[in-house]
Amino acid sequence: MVTRRYPMTGDSADAAGIDAAAEAIAAGMLVAMPTETVYGLAADATNAAAVARIFAAKGRPRFNPLIVHVSSPEAAERIAIFTPKALSLAAAFWPGPLTLVLKSVPGSGIADLVTAGLDTIAVRVPAHPVAQALLTRCGRPLAAPSANRSGHVSATSAEDVAADLGEAVAVILDAGPTPLGIESTIVAVADSEVRLLRPGGVTRQAIEAVIGERLREAGPGDSETPQAPGMLAQHYAPAAALRLDARDVRPDEALLAFGLPLPPGAERARAVINLSERGDLVEAAAHLFGALRALDRVSDRIAVMPIPEEGLGEAINDRLRRGAA
Repeated sequence: MVTRRYPMTGDSADAAGIDAAAEAIAAGMLVAMPTETVYGLAADATNAAAVARIFAAKGRPRFNPLIVHVSSPEAAERIAIFTPKALSLAAAFWPGPLTLVLKSVPGSGIADLVTAGLDTIAVRVPAHPVAQALLTRCGRPLAAPSANRSGHVSATSAEDVAADLGEAVAVILDAGPTPLGIESTIVAVADSEVRLLRPGGVTRQAIEAVIGERLREAGPGDSETPQAPGMLAQHYAPAAALRLDARDVRPDEALLAFGLPLPPGAERARAVINLSERGDLVEAAAHLFGALRALDRVSDRIAVMPIPEEGLGEAINDRLRRGAA
């Protein structure tokens, strides 16, 4: 299958790409769509054969559930049961980089592969205009994990998608680099508690301000029987070995830097990429996966400078720890 790639430029020419992508979805094929977080590998969430193609293309274990993307909160309520706390979170952060894990609506038509046989479903409303256009044109929920090989660094550009997945994708909607550059935050919402399953584009502090209580942490067994993507102990991994919280640079290492000054030995690093010279965590998140991919091409060892565990730094450090596992 030859992949068709459509530049999304924000003008009327985009309609041809959206139409082509919607036709591919209807035919049970895979489409790479940009979201505000990372590129997603989209398929009709109600078509079991199409969803199976996602797992085959990514080499993804089938016990690892997928996020379902929908165009609106109203569409989400057709497949998920919302508690009052879930409604509050949706009102505060949708469209946007927050995924809610909720009880599934019985008989919703979502393929069992999407939920990995669980009685819950992970759902979100993306904010990216191209993703919104495709969801509206398709008129159905789309299962869309990150558009990369399973466990590898997530794709934040169309080039990343093509490099990882090749002709397994029928259509790539190319909107350039994704704005946020790190995946959605995932929380599980029940009547009595809200648990953080994966830190991401919405900070812990912002969620706690809405629910009026502290987020509970995922239990110790969640990574072995994940409720949502990104919970496996090893994930988001480059081929190179990562050395975290590095205070120096050893011979033959590349350096993933954050802020200034650079550590001793940086002058002899095989390559240096600074996520944010001014120490801006939003800028660092946007550059994280692209920088890991670039350094992975030049070195088999990467030293990573310390990154504060606050705000988006929690999500950045989560990805780095899983990548180093």
